[in-house]
Amino acid sequence: MKENKSRITIRIFASASFLNDLGSDIIYPIWPHFVKNILGANMTILGILDGIGDALVSLSQAAAGYYSDKIRKRKIFIWIGYLMGATSRIGYALSTSWQMVLPFRILDRAGKIRSAPRDAIIADVSDETNRGKNFGILRTADNLGAVAGITICLVLVNFLSISTIFLIAAIPSFIAVLLIILSIKESSDSEKKIFKGIQLKQFDKNFRLFLIASGIFALGSFSYSFLMIFTQETGAKIYTLPIFYLIFTIAAALSSYPFGFIADKWGRKFTIGIGYLIWIIVCVGFIFSKSIFVFSILFLLYGLHKGALETVQKAFVSELGPNEYRASSLGGFQMIVGLCALPASSLAGILWDTIGKEATMIFSITLSIISSFMLMYIKEKKSDEGLPNNAGN
Repeated sequence: MKENKSRITIRIFASASFLNDLGSDIIYPIWPHFVKNILGANMTILGILDGIGDALVSLSQAAAGYYSDKIRKRKIFIWIGYLMGATSRIGYALSTSWQMVLPFRILDRAGKIRSAPRDAIIADVSDETNRGKNFGILRTADNLGAVAGITICLVLVNFLSISTIFLIAAIPSFIAVLLIILSIKESSDSEKKIFKGIQLKQFDKNFRLFLIASGIFALGSFSYSFLMIFTQETGAKIYTLPIFYLIFTIAAALSSYPFGFIADKWGRKFTIGIGYLIWIIVCVGFIFSKSIFVFSILFLLYGLHKGALETVQKAFVSELGPNEYRASSLGGFQMIVGLCALPASSLAGILWDTIGKEATMIFSITLSIISSFMLMYIKEKKSDEGLPNNAGN
C-alpha cells in the first residue's frame, strides 16, 4: 500500500511539474531576446534580472523549507508556488520596460518556494534504493514539459506577439495549481515530532562543505541567457534560439533518469562531479567555437550538465541532512545557490560588458575547478541498513 501511494505521489508531482515547465519554457527561449532587444536592456541588466529574482527569493525558499518542517505542512507552499509562476507571466505580457518586468521576475522566482516542501515529500516517500531515480522521474517530467513548451514556442513565435505568447504560457501552471490542490493528500499523523528549531551546527561537516562547494560553483554558473546571446552575436537568428534551447532541454530530459540511476549505483559525488566536468567543457567550447553546429553540441552538453546536477544534488542534500529537517536542508541548499545567483549573473554581465565574453567563461571555469576539488573531500552517508549508499565509495 505504501509503495503504491509513493508511486501515485510521484506521478502527481511529475504531472504538475510537466505542466508548469511547459508554461515556463514557452517563455524561456525568447526571454533574452525580449529583455535585450524589445525592452532595451544591456547584458549587465539582463544578468541582474536573471540573478536578482533567485537571490532575493532564496531567503523565501529557505523560510518555506523551515516553516514546512515547523508546521508539518507541505502542500500549501507547493500550490501557491505554482500560482506565483502563473501570475508572473501575465505581468510579463503587460510590461513595456525592464523596470516593469523586475517585480514580476521576483514573483516568478518566488514561486520556487514550492521546491523544498515538494522535494521533502519525494524524499520521504523514497528510500536509499530509489531516491535518485524518483528525483530523476521528477526532472524528466520537468524537462519533457520544457520540450513541449519549446516546441509550442517554435510554432507561436512565427504567428503571435511575445505578449500573447506570455499570456498563453500562464495557462498550464494554473492547471498545475488545481492538480496539487485536488490530488495531493497530506498525512494527518498526530504523533509528528515537535519542531524545536534548527541551526547550522546541527548539520555535519559534510553537509556544510557541500553547501560551500555548491555555492562556489553557483557563483560561476551564470544563466543560460548568456549562452543564448553568445550564439546571437555569432550570427544566430531569433527563430533559431528556441532550437538551441530545445536541444538543451531534450538532453536534460533524456539524461535525468539515467543520471539518477547512476547516482543510486555509483554514488552522488561521482555523478555531481560529472556534471561539474561537463560544465567546464561547455565553457571552454564557447570560448573557442564560432560554429553554429558546434554550438548545437555545446547546448546538448549543457543539457547533460543540468540533467546530472538538478537530479542528484537534491537527493544528496536530503541524505546529508537530518531526516526530520529535510525540507529545511533542501531550503537551505536552495538558499545558498539562490544567494549566489545575483552576483553570478551580475558578475558575468559586468565581465562581458567591460572585458569580453571570454572573461565570463574563464571566471566560471576557475570556480568550477575549485568546487570539483572540494567535492572530493565530502563523505557520503551510509544507508539506514548500515550499508554504503553505493558500491564505488
